[in-house]
Amino acid sequence: MSHRVVAIITDPIGGQEAARQLTEAASNGEVELRLVAAAVEANTLRHVLGDIDEPKEEARQKLDASLKSLRESGLQASGAVGDPDPIQAAKDALLEAPADEIVIFERAAAESRWYEGDLTERAEEELEPPLRIVTLEAEDEPEDPRSHVIDVKEAPEGTVEHEAEHEVGSAYLPGLSRADFAGMVAGVIGTIIVIVLAAAIGSDSNGPEAGWKAVAIGAAIAVSLVNMAHVVGLLLMESVRYRGGFARFFRTLSLTVTPAAIVLNLIILIS
Repeated sequence: MSHRVVAIITDPIGGQEAARQLTEAASNGEVELRLVAAAVEANTLRHVLGDIDEPKEEARQKLDASLKSLRESGLQASGAVGDPDPIQAAKDALLEAPADEIVIFERAAAESRWYEGDLTERAEEELEPPLRIVTLEAEDEPEDPRSHVIDVKEAPEGTVEHEAEHEVGSAYLPGLSRADFAGMVAGVIGTIIVIVLAAAIGSDSNGPEAGWKAVAIGAAIAVSLVNMAHVVGLLLMESVRYRGGFARFFRTLSLTVTPAAIVLNLIILIS
């Protein structure tokens, strides 16, 4: 009986090294391979804007190049374009037909994309079949689908709970890492501080000119919007896919804009 493999890619793959990873667990060498190319957006902004058509076309091109290269290595496979989220793409493929193993190809740290931050951890937590995470380093030629395998991480059948990272939560609150929870609290407190400073600046009749008062109020509004988006995203992440680069973008924005606004409003207040 053929060993059924679902392989998730976000970039073209090919060559003997990648082919060996896809047949590694097959006891008799026979593999029924389904290759799924996740239609990942090029960057966080395009993800936020819900870009669909161009990522799907790019994923189709990566899929065709990968299938061609794998066939040249003697491996036959079917293929499809999947969800922009590589983990969701794997789940969708499993709904279509079961698999004996999931193989997810990701890039080395130096080549990683905006969405790959927690890909391995999420895969271990959310995917049931035996799982293999294969880290690749691409050839110098970007159009060449051949790639070198530099690391392989395997997880057994069943999901893995990363207890150290998800200790804050309840039946009504999604599991949050300590870092996420601390960032959320810091954002809320920072927003309150910025608003209080802006209110003090605006109410001081002997204070700065009207233009600076407007700057202080604008800073408070900007911080409020950023932190509100981040907190809402964290609390609703299970339903709106607040993950990966999208989450990192707003987290970074929150951690940089909030202290900058506090310092700005303090300077305006005491000047």
